[in-house]
Amino acid sequence: MKKFFKILIILIAAFGLIQLIPVDRTNEPVKKDENFVDINKANSRVEHLIKVACYDCHSNEVKYPDYAYVAPISWMIKDHISEGRQRLNFSKWGTYNNFQKQGMMEKSVTSVENYAMPLPSYIQKHPEANLSKIDRELMANYFREVLKDLKEK
Repeated sequence: MKKFFKILIILIAAFGLIQLIPVDRTNEPVKKDENFVDINKANSRVEHLIKVACYDCHSNEVKYPDYAYVAPISWMIKDHISEGRQRLNFSKWGTYNNFQKQGMMEKSVTSVENYAMPLPSYIQKHPEANLSKIDRELMANYFREVLKDLKEK
């Protein structure tokens, strides 16, 4: 029994210590002249869908939930956000070249239509991001319009 309590104390101490490892949750300021929904003049419905389904991982407008402050969960969340921003950061849309934008829109159409995005693990904690078939069609069609405009440039 003493061995069990020693192990338990060590585990609790280790859990406490890992909380001291900092995680950068800084969101850079968003510039309207670089932000996707501002540049592309999304209607209010599409803007809402993009913000609830995409912006927490693919923008500088991340809203960190309470559990994102507890290690090791905080590390996983930060990793997801970093990867998401690397692939597409809607807040930096205006900084991408036309070729990059086209690729991102093509991928966005496919991801939304094939239920690859938002990630199922994200939807579990954020039910508002669980897009209906109609919402997905609306978003995919909007992304196609943006893609069409990009190709005409």
